[in-house]
Amino acid sequence: MFRVLKQLSWFFKEQKKRYVIAISLLLVVSIFELTPALLIGRAVDAFQRGALSLSYASTLIVILLAVILISYGLSYIWMRQLFGGAFILERQLRSRFMKHLFQMDPSFYEKRKTGDLLARGTNDMKAISMTAGFGILTLIDSIMFMAIILIAMTWLIDWRLTLAAVAPLPIIAITVTILGNKIHTRFTKAQEAFGDLNDRVLESVAGMRVIRAFRSERKDEAQFENKSLDVYNRYIQVARIESFFDPIITVVVGLSYVIGLGYGAFLVFNQQLTLGQIVTFNIYLGMLIWPMFAIGELVNIMQRGSASYERVNETLSVSKSVSLPSNELVASLPVRLKDYSFSYPNSTVNQLQQINLTVHKGTTIGIVGKTGSGKSTLVKQFLKYYPPGNEGLLFGNHSANDLSQEAIRHLVGYVPQDHVLLSKTVKENILIAANDTSNTHLHQVIHTAAFDQDLAFLPNGLDTLVGENGVSLSGGQKQRISIARALAKNPELLILDDSLSAVDAKTEARIVENIQRDRSNQTTIITSHRMSAVEHADEIIVLENGTIKERGTHETLLKQGGWYAEQVQNQTSQEKEAMS
Repeated sequence: MFRVLKQLSWFFKEQKKRYVIAISLLLVVSIFELTPALLIGRAVDAFQRGALSLSYASTLIVILLAVILISYGLSYIWMRQLFGGAFILERQLRSRFMKHLFQMDPSFYEKRKTGDLLARGTNDMKAISMTAGFGILTLIDSIMFMAIILIAMTWLIDWRLTLAAVAPLPIIAITVTILGNKIHTRFTKAQEAFGDLNDRVLESVAGMRVIRAFRSERKDEAQFENKSLDVYNRYIQVARIESFFDPIITVVVGLSYVIGLGYGAFLVFNQQLTLGQIVTFNIYLGMLIWPMFAIGELVNIMQRGSASYERVNETLSVSKSVSLPSNELVASLPVRLKDYSFSYPNSTVNQLQQINLTVHKGTTIGIVGKTGSGKSTLVKQFLKYYPPGNEGLLFGNHSANDLSQEAIRHLVGYVPQDHVLLSKTVKENILIAANDTSNTHLHQVIHTAAFDQDLAFLPNGLDTLVGENGVSLSGGQKQRISIARALAKNPELLILDDSLSAVDAKTEARIVENIQRDRSNQTTIITSHRMSAVEHADEIIVLENGTIKERGTHETLLKQGGWYAEQVQNQTSQEKEAMS
C-alpha cells in the first residue's frame, strides 16, 4: 500500500524541510486536540466532588480557548506546507512529462495513443498529487493520530478499557490487505479506459468534417457511447470495492463503542474509574471514528496514486532513441550523405539505400519520385527525427551522431506535408520560432509565402484566430502559413516536403520565384509530385524504392528521357487540357 511513498521518496527528500514542518505541526495539533476532552473530564470530576468553582471553570475555559487559537495557527501553517508540496509535485511532474514528450522521436508516438498520453498528463498527475497532499494527511490521521489517541486512552484513562475497545480493529487491517490490491488493479484499468475515451474524443473532433461529409455521426456516437460505457463500468468496479470500506468501518466503530461503554460502565460501578474519566474516554473513542474512516481513504488514495505513478513513470522511463550529445558542436553546411542507408526502428527493410548526395550552401535541390519512393524519409534525415542509419550523414565536418537535435534543427527550417497550426492567431503561428519579430520581417515572409493576398479576407487580419489545427482555414492557406512560419525562422536550410500540393499552379510559381529571389544565398530542398515545383533546382533527384534512379538539372533529365521527362510531359499535357 505504501509503495507509492517509496516511489516518491526523491520528492520528499527534495522537499524535506517542508514535509518535516508539516508533519511535526500536524502531530503537535493532534496532541492539542486531546486537551478539550481531558479538560471536560476534569470539569465533570470537579462538579461531582462539588469543587467546580467559577475561577476553576474560568481557568479551564481560558486554557481551552488558548489551545483552539494555537491549533488554528499551527493548522494554517501545516496545511500550507503540506498541500503546497502536493502542488509543487504536480507542477514538477507535469514539466518533466512534457519535456520528455518533446524529446521523444516519432516512433514513440506511433506506438501510443494521444488520448492516453493526455490522461497520464492530467488525471494521473492529479492522483499522484493527492498522494503527496491528502494522502500524507490521511496517513497521519489514520495511523499516527490514532496511535496518539490510543496512547492517551491507555496512559490517562485505563489500559484494560483501551485494549477492550480496540479489540475489533484487526478487522480493518484484514479488510485493507484484501481490498487494497484490488483497488490498485481496477483503478489502473479504469485509467486506461479513460485514456481510450480521450483518444476517441480527439479523433472525433479532429475528423468532424469527414464524419459529417460521410454522414457517420450516428456510427461515431455509438462508438463514443461504447467507450463511455466502458469507462463507466471500470469506475463502477473501483467504486464497488471502495464501498466495502465504510460499512465495515462503521461496524468496527459500533463494536468499539459498545465494548467501551459496557466495560467502562462496569469499571465506574466498581469505582475503578471516575465519571470524568469515562466521559473523557468516550470523547476519545469518538475521536477515533475519523482515523478509522481515514484508513479507507488512505488505502484508496495510496493505491490510486501508486497505479497512476506507475503509468506516468512507464512513459518517463522510455529512453530516447535519438541520443543527445552534451557537446556544443554546431551543425553547418554542406550536408553530405555518403553511401547512406536507413531503416525505420523495428523494421528489417531499408527505406533508403546507398544514397550519395551533397547539399551545398546557396543551392536548391529538388526531390521527386512516385508515392512511397522515400522522398519524405530522405528529407527527415536532415532533421534527425530518427537515429541516423549509419555514419554517412555529415553536417559540415561533424557526423550527425555527434550533433544534438537542437544544433541540427537550429540549422533547418522544415515545412511538413501535414500542416499543424496551433489554436492561436495567424501572427502568433507565423512568429512561433522567429528570432526577428518585427513587422517588417513578418510582412516580408508573408509576401514570400504568397499569403498577403489572403489577409484581406480574414476577419481580423493577422489577429484572426485560426482555430484548432487551422480549422477555419483552407488547405492552401494552412500550407502558406506553414511556409511563412519556416521562413520567419530564416534557416540556412529550408525544407519544403510536398508543401505546395494544396495551392494552384500560379500561386506555386509565385512562391517558388519569391523563395529563389529572397533566399538566393541560402539553401532550399523541395520535394514534390509536381515537376514544375522543382524545375528551377540546381540539382533534381529522382527516387525509386529508396534509391537514386536519376539525377541532374531539369534540362539534363529531359534529354535523358527517363521517368522525370515522362512526368513533365504528362503534367504539361494535363495543364493544357485543363486550360482549354
